[in-house]
Amino acid sequence: MCSPIPDTQLAVRGYAVTHPSGAVVLPTAPGWDQLLYASAGVMTVETDGGNWVIPPHRGLWAPDGTRYRILMHGRVSVRTLYLRRSLGAVGGELRAVNVSPLIRELVLHAVRTAPLYLDVAEHQRLVGVLVDQLGTLAQAPLQLPMPRDPRARALAAELMREPRATVRIDVLARDAGASRRTLERAFLVETGMTIGRWRQRLRLLDALRRLAEGQPVTAVAHAVGYSTPSAFGAMFRQELGDTPGRYFRT
Repeated sequence: MCSPIPDTQLAVRGYAVTHPSGAVVLPTAPGWDQLLYASAGVMTVETDGGNWVIPPHRGLWAPDGTRYRILMHGRVSVRTLYLRRSLGAVGGELRAVNVSPLIRELVLHAVRTAPLYLDVAEHQRLVGVLVDQLGTLAQAPLQLPMPRDPRARALAAELMREPRATVRIDVLARDAGASRRTLERAFLVETGMTIGRWRQRLRLLDALRRLAEGQPVTAVAHAVGYSTPSAFGAMFRQELGDTPGRYFRT
């Protein structure tokens, strides 16, 4: 009878569950980084620092200690990897990343095979390839960072309440208790974006959630504040490099 493999050699664990719409908190444990990934469907990950929308062929790297909540939009096939922090696979910051076809297949295979142990030769080779490939992932523009300034945060909350609102920013800024110039400075320093750019990102992420739920492109365009599907499509291509229809088919 074989003796059990010590937990000190455990390097990678997997989580494979298809969730319905709604909020969920995935199991976590100290000392483990996570690659949050869905092979089908779209999820929103909410953190103290902002929100991240994760569609197919994107993932979210969540380093050890990250606190988050996930909202599932429609049925979502979650395929998450937990990597021991000592592997140093990606880094210490939360980031959305592009998931190439190679990474996708590696993740799916690792989830099916997990748990992976460093003193099992074939597992060790797979862990090595995973760590090497995860280190090359490019970041994706799918984060909506939240400003810290209370007045800027109040403006952000108002924009999030109604992404398609046509009320002028000057009016919303006055309601938040500051001039637009003051809030523009706060947004730029604390989110890296102007208010207009932040609002466009907000509309993009809202559109991704709606598209994932199967809403038609024309309806989504109007729902997020674009007068025509062509204007919405131009913004979508500028941000994500493809049309809304092809993006999800890919």
